[in-house]
Amino acid sequence: MSDAEPQAESHDRSQEEAQAAERLERAVRAAEQALIEFEIAVETFRVEVENFSRLHHQRLGPMYSRLDELDALIAEALAARTGDPEDLRKAREARGLVQPMPGVEELFHGWIDSEGLSPEAAAMLTERSVQPPPRVRPSEEARRIYRELARKAHPDLAEEEAERERRGAFIVRVNAAYAAGDEEALRALAEEWEAGPPPPERRASRSEELYARLEWLAERKEMLAAVAAELESSAIGAMIKMAPEDPDGLLDEIAEQLLAQVSEKEARLAELVR
Repeated sequence: MSDAEPQAESHDRSQEEAQAAERLERAVRAAEQALIEFEIAVETFRVEVENFSRLHHQRLGPMYSRLDELDALIAEALAARTGDPEDLRKAREARGLVQPMPGVEELFHGWIDSEGLSPEAAAMLTERSVQPPPRVRPSEEARRIYRELARKAHPDLAEEEAERERRGAFIVRVNAAYAAGDEEALRALAEEWEAGPPPPERRASRSEELYARLEWLAERKEMLAAVAAELESSAIGAMIKMAPEDPDGLLDEIAEQLLAQVSEKEARLAELVR
């Protein structure tokens, strides 16, 4: 085989790799444009759902509140008539929906949690000062490891900027471990320093970078699809899909139905309180 043949094979292989990379480039650009359009569609629908939800609450919220109030009044009137324990229970439940009691955590504004009163809250209620946390006193061994690491890893010992930054980040971790008196963490840091810096990562080829980009684009689209599905399955999203061309008209239709229910319940209440 002549010297020219391996060179020709190498040239052909390089051409094939270049063509493959070019095809990947086109695929990535197409996927990016498709993702952008999909993101625009999802964001547009999200804004529509948000705006329609706000409008729905503004226009129909008072009607829903009135219906809840009427349900409670009707249940209370019925319970007053019968005195039946079950009717009394239903009346209490109906009233609870109209005026829900705030939770304990909400009442105390974060002073209390599942473990009881916080130290600050207890101190305020008992008029005692809050006890400061105990001071950490590093052991002699922790001090020894700390001094040794500080001497070895000090950023000023580096000649290149990248190494200086690496040492600076490392010393930050050393200082944090020493401040906490964590001897075990200091030992681990000492072992890490002795092992030396991690080897430089192999630079990915252009094809590998493009494949990774395609994978990221696919994951991003999958995530957006999940967001879109959640929006579409929500109550407001389903309402918008029922009348995509005239959502305001749908609100008017629901308002008429709610007003009819209000009139019906008001009539029922009038009968009970005669």
